[in-house]
Order: sequence, then C-alpha cells, then structure tokens
Amino acid sequence: MLLSCQNHTLYLPYSSTHSSKNSRPNIIINCQNPNDIPRRHNSKSTSFLIHHLSHKNSDNHHPSPTELQDPTPHEEKVKLLELSLVRKRTPQFPGSIYAQSPTDSDVGSSLPPLRTLFRSSGDDEEEEEVMIMKALGIRRKVTQEVFKEAMRKGKFGITYIENLVSRLGGFIDYVMIEAANLKRLPQYSQSTFNLRAKTVIEDSQVVQLIRWLKHNSLSYPQIAKLVMMSRGKLESIRNRIEWLKSVHVKGDFIGEAMLKGGDNILLRSDQELDEIVECLESNGVRREWMGYVVSRCPKLLSYSLEEVKIRVQFYLDMGLDEKDFGTMVFDFPKALGNYTMEEMNRKVDYLKEFGLDSKDVGKLLAFRPQLMACSIEEQWKPLVKYLYYYGITRDGMKRMLTIKPMVFCVDLEMTIVPKVKFFQDLGVRNDGIANMLVKFPTLLTYSLYKKIRPVVIFLMTKAGVTEESIGKVVALGPELLGCSIVHKLEVNVKYHLSLGIRLRQLGEMVADFPMLLRYNIDVLRPKYTYLRKTMVRTLQDLIEFPRFFSYSLEGRIIPRHKVLVENQINVKLKCMLACTDEEFNKMVKNTIRKRHKFQSTVMKGDTPHPQSLDTGDITTPQT
Repeated sequence: MLLSCQNHTLYLPYSSTHSSKNSRPNIIINCQNPNDIPRRHNSKSTSFLIHHLSHKNSDNHHPSPTELQDPTPHEEKVKLLELSLVRKRTPQFPGSIYAQSPTDSDVGSSLPPLRTLFRSSGDDEEEEEVMIMKALGIRRKVTQEVFKEAMRKGKFGITYIENLVSRLGGFIDYVMIEAANLKRLPQYSQSTFNLRAKTVIEDSQVVQLIRWLKHNSLSYPQIAKLVMMSRGKLESIRNRIEWLKSVHVKGDFIGEAMLKGGDNILLRSDQELDEIVECLESNGVRREWMGYVVSRCPKLLSYSLEEVKIRVQFYLDMGLDEKDFGTMVFDFPKALGNYTMEEMNRKVDYLKEFGLDSKDVGKLLAFRPQLMACSIEEQWKPLVKYLYYYGITRDGMKRMLTIKPMVFCVDLEMTIVPKVKFFQDLGVRNDGIANMLVKFPTLLTYSLYKKIRPVVIFLMTKAGVTEESIGKVVALGPELLGCSIVHKLEVNVKYHLSLGIRLRQLGEMVADFPMLLRYNIDVLRPKYTYLRKTMVRTLQDLIEFPRFFSYSLEGRIIPRHKVLVENQINVKLKCMLACTDEEFNKMVKNTIRKRHKFQSTVMKGDTPHPQSLDTGDITTPQT
C-alpha cells in the first residue's frame, strides 16, 4: 500500500495489513491535506501516520533538539517496550500498523528501535529512567517464563514451579544478565533473548539439580535459598551435600545443615571440613555421632580449624576428659559452636559466683551443657532474685544447681512461679517452700497439671490425707510428687490397706511419715512379717510408728531386737529404733541397772509401791 500526501510518500509493507485469499492490489492515495486521509485504519494508526508526515524532514535539514523530542505518549512507549521485549504471540487486531508477533515476516522493520523510545531532553530524564526500569521488569518476566518452561519440561508440577520461581528472583536476574552477555559472542549475536536465556539455563543444569535436591528431601524454600547462595556456582551445592552424607547427615537435616552452616559453606573445600571433623574425633566425639552433631549445630562448619581448637580447649581446661567432652557435644552440640567465646566465658564466670570452681563448672556443663543456652540477664538473675525472696541462700542455690541444673534452664514466669503459688494455696509457708526446693529441686521440673496436681488429688482422695494435712505432707515429702500414681502410690496404698489399716489411719501415717508411700513392696513385706511373727508386735504399734519401715531390717531392726530379747527388755518401736547406737546401748544399760536395783529391793523385802515402778523409766531412753 502506498500513501502519498503532498510531497511525502509512506510505504507500508503489505504484510502489515490484513491479507486474504482474494488479495487486493496496492492502493496509492494522494492527498493535499493529511486530514483528508481515508478512515481505513483505526485512530492510533492514523495518528501515527499524521505524526510521521508532520515531522518528515529533508535530507539537508538538521532538526533542532526540540524537534528530536519524542511526543509519543507514555502508554504508547510501554506498549512498544512490551512488543520489543516479549517474544510471545499476542492477538492481532484489524488495522494494526505494528507487528504483533515474532512470526510476522516484517517484525524487524515494523517495530521501532528501542533507542528511539529513550530520546529525551534533560526534563524527561526521570521518565527515561522509569522506562528503563519497566524494560528490565518486562525482560525479567520473559526470563521467568523461559525458566518455567524448562521446569515444565523437567516434569515439575505447576504449583511447585510457581512457588519455587517466586523465591528465585536473584537467580532469574543472573540468567537474564548471562543471557545478555551471550549476545557479545559471535555465535549468539543474531539470536533472540529467549534462545540465549534457554541456553544459560540448560548449561547450568539447574533443573536437574532441583530434581536431585528434591529427591534428597529438601523443600522448595530450602532449594531456592541454596540456589541463591550458590551465586551461579550450582555444582558446589551437589558437592557439599555429598560431603554431608559422608559424615552421616541424613534426611531433612541436610537442608538445615546447608542453610545454617554459614554463607561460606559452599566456598569451603572438603579438606578444610575434614580437618574440623578429625579435630572433634580426636577429642572424644565418635565418628558415628558426627552426623548428629553437624545436624544440630551446622554453624561448626563455618569456623576455621583454629577457632574449633580454641573452643575445644575451652572445655578441656575446665577438667573435662575426652569421654566427658564427647558425650557433652553429643548431648548438646550447640554448646560448642553456637555461641561466641565472650558469651561462654561470661556464663562460666557467673556460675563460679555460686561458690563453684572451674572443675565443678566443668562437671556441671558436662552433665547439663544446656546451661550455655541460657541468658544471664533474662533467666539467671531473675531466678536468683526470686529464690532469694523465699529465703534460699547462696549455698542453697548452689545445691539446687549441682543437684538439678535444669532448674536454671526453665522459664521462671511460665514454670516456677505457678508451682510455688500452688504450694502456697495448699498451705505451705514460705520457709517450707524454701526447704522443699533446696531438698528436692527436681520438683520444679515436673509438670504442674500432669504430675503435681494429680498426685495431690490422689493423696487426698485415695490415701486418706486430709485437707489440713496435705500442706504438711507436701512440705515434708516433696519427693512424693515425683512418684508414679499407677506404679508406685496406688500399689503402696493397696498394700497398707490389705494389712488391715483403715483409710483414715493411713492418712495419719502418711501425714506423720510421707515417705511411707515411696518404698517398694518387696522392701516392706519382710519387715512387716518380722514385726508380726518374730517381734510379735501389734498392728497398732506400726500405725503409731510408721517410720519402722524406714530402718534397715538386717542393719538395725534385727540386731537391736536380739539385744532386747537377750536382756528381756520390751520397749516401744520408736525407742527401739529412733536413736543412735550409743543412745540405744545407754538405754539398755540404764534399764538393766534399774531392774537389778528393783530386784535387790525385792530380795530385802522392801517392796516398793507399784506406782513407783514407772514403765517410762524402762521404755524411755535416757539422754
């Protein structure tokens, strides 16, 4: 088609107009006025033609800067950018003067050069920057589509592809830059951007790597982070995962170890990592434990060999041998590599303030290395202040720390305070609470609703302990709260009731001696048999003195009973057992002397009045 207006002639390729089987010949239109152009095109194509004719210049005419200014609207520029950058088939419309698809034969001549879109004066520099950013955004979307197509060919699901690509912004930019660089090579100088981006993706083998990482139980967020961390060196990911497998890191821990092993984990050589493993192995960490240690503390892989040796020596200087050090690292690997040396030294110095020396702290950390995870300001100092309020001295805290160091690891507000408040509601005084915690600090690690409350309810409903006595029972025998109801308490209660003891009497026995319910039946049975059959004592004697079960049958009960039988002395169980050997022997001698004095008086005929023979003189030990 040939359009002629005044002295201007514009030739539009025939392929840009709609063709049909019955093609029409080219049409030549002469018009003296551009406004007389027939309405054969839509408004956009007409406005472009008028704009073109009005700015047509002769060969010897040099345009001024104002004439070079492109009056194309901003929306039209964005449209041209999309047409120039997106190599994807778009719908055509009748009368279009631009090629709408790369399959058009005149695509190269129809689309204007990109540089014509950015001709602007100083006032339009901001608009030019905006257009450049839009162009980059469009090119980035094109790269994403090329990558998605490669993923679809790799048999990945649509949802998985979308989720993964949404997290690979940096890698998409890397592909886009590399594809642009390929244009400098002669073999790619005339190729399309899509072909170059596809070439970059295929050469990197990223799709095969993603398939392999997914097979090794890595989630798509982990895969995306690893690809971003590699910075284009994707082969380093495979090499590092193979190394982790060689030290027995398995399953889901592979991804965690890769992501938490530091930014330089992909840059380190296998030799450097092997030296770290050998250092740990030479100090007591077994080879088969190494996968567990690395999985729980992958930060160890980010340290140099010298740093690892300094951390190992930190614990060895506190008296830990290789066995204790190895078990400590296996129990809590973060104690070795998750904290700074300054922080570790401050915590050791704080523990020494309780009266512990370096070796004591070393033993403490070997037994409970989780102490290294605690905060001095947020956990230890508030706990010490709280315990001091209830009257627990530094020595008491030291005992709590050495017996149950886990107490210094639990949360004060969520764990300790509710339990202390519960004991106060039971009637335990503050001094009693202090004695409880110092005597049995393990109590603070028990669950209030799963352990402590059910035991208290059992004692009050099944063991006969009254509401007035439950506070005394808990204060005197806090160890009861750690016993199993089914396997310990219930069995003991049934045994005592089977002896003929009533429930109310059992409650009084427990209130007098709470530890009664903690003994094994195999220990109670022979003592009870000896009491009834050999000592010929009544059940009432046992009810009055339930502590009888706390004494050794072979070490105290039988020897003292033989002494009493040989000397024909009969005393209460409390006088027989609740004294030292020296006091017992003194009591026996005094009883024998009084007896001899009484017998000599009888032999002389001077019989004393019966009231003067107070049995308390015989049964009560003299102090």
